[in-house]
Amino acid sequence: MAGDYVLDTDAPSGFERFIKIFIVIAALCLGAELVWLLGISPFRPFSRIDITGMDGIDRAKVLSIAGINPSSSFFSTDITVIENALMGISAIESAKVFKFFPGRMRIVLEGRKPVAFALAASEYGTVPVVFDSQGVIYEVGGKSLPDFYPVISGLVIDNPVPGMRIPGLFIPFLKELEKIEMSAPELLSAVSEFRINRKLFDGFDLILYPVHKRMKVRMSEVNEDLLRYALLMVDVLSSRESEIDTLDFRSGIASYIPVDVQSSKEAYPE
Repeated sequence: MAGDYVLDTDAPSGFERFIKIFIVIAALCLGAELVWLLGISPFRPFSRIDITGMDGIDRAKVLSIAGINPSSSFFSTDITVIENALMGISAIESAKVFKFFPGRMRIVLEGRKPVAFALAASEYGTVPVVFDSQGVIYEVGGKSLPDFYPVISGLVIDNPVPGMRIPGLFIPFLKELEKIEMSAPELLSAVSEFRINRKLFDGFDLILYPVHKRMKVRMSEVNEDLLRYALLMVDVLSSRESEIDTLDFRSGIASYIPVDVQSSKEAYPE
């Protein structure tokens, strides 16, 4: 009787059937996941948009100017177009946009840093304007005037609007102010005003007005070492000599103009 039974070695076992079913189900799930990941998710609206780098900026305004709406998706947005659009905001110095597959975006903004402010003539009267070291006026009206930045007078600015630039002639001076603000802000806090004195043909001199001092300083340029030395001289001489009106550093050697001589120059200008 035993010879009548033949062992069927080709019949799958229960474990093998389970493995095959598992592989089929896994392949179907993986295929569905790939279809969702590659064919559906990138076309769906962004699930998350982060805006970093600038505090207090209007998120809705940024998204509107960037052209991002509730239906914007990974494949429907061009980061170069968005960056160029955001650079049109006068308060923004740089904008970088990153897309993360399949549906996230990060916008990194860098705001302009104030270096000084000036007073400008507008149809509403005299208004303060704030600008950075590139000479870009990014705020008109002085809503957030810097606390200790000096005023720059002598600039002719008519009907200012955000995005306007002051003449390139003054950019090196503004860049020096930025360097001083970064390395020795206490020096700028000791100055109330820099007056620009245009020369007859080209260039300009500076007249510096220290805080709480009647003595003025004339300079052909400004940098940290020269400003520190000039303020030190003002402190020393103002405590000893009350008849000095102006210190002059333009020749490289400090000289001074007495009060009575300066008064004569102002009364009888050349």
